[in-house]
Amino acid sequence: MLSHNAIQAPSTRIHPDVPVTRHTATQLVPPAFAPSQPHQVILYASNAEIYGQGERATALYQVEFGAVRVYRLLSDGRRQISAFHVAGEVFGFEADGHHHFFAEAICNSAIRIFRQPLGADIARGILPIALKALIRAQEHLLVIGRQNAAERVAAFLLDQLERQGGLPQVELAMSRTDIGDYLGLTIETVSRVFSKFREKGYIRLQGVRTVELIKPEALRALCV
Repeated sequence: MLSHNAIQAPSTRIHPDVPVTRHTATQLVPPAFAPSQPHQVILYASNAEIYGQGERATALYQVEFGAVRVYRLLSDGRRQISAFHVAGEVFGFEADGHHHFFAEAICNSAIRIFRQPLGADIARGILPIALKALIRAQEHLLVIGRQNAAERVAAFLLDQLERQGGLPQVELAMSRTDIGDYLGLTIETVSRVFSKFREKGYIRLQGVRTVELIKPEALRALCV
């Protein structure tokens, strides 16, 4: 069943012969998730739910364009974001057939949905993608385990730099609140660290969503 916030648009289905443009040069889309595989593309509006915690896991998802946050609501009502996914990345892996987190579109996004049971070609391609997702999750645990807020924000910016192809100008689909909920920081702390990095000449802010990393080596030094 489609979310009431999702818009299924036949015109968004991608023909196998049409080349797909990715937002990041480093994201190589596995053949198992190429447009020629059976799937549907669904458009989600900003903040629309893709799947909910506790729902049956009946598909794998790949971001065509836009961005996705995966999160859980804690018992005290706080939100902990566990992952962001950008164009080309696959999410929705579950071990027991049920989702343990919520997934939402951060902005207007198109998501490829590969329903289970998966074809043999897709099944063969899952393991390396799932292992990469596991490594990224482990690295995130290391980041939020850092006591210094500057270290967390620096690691986040460098991760976004890598995922968007290494270009110095990083586009942030997520808000400062999202970043705080991802790093275990308040929005005030995130904003303060961004301002500190700007004053030191590490970054240049071009509006709310665009960050140019002028001295990435200085950010890396913080993460050592």
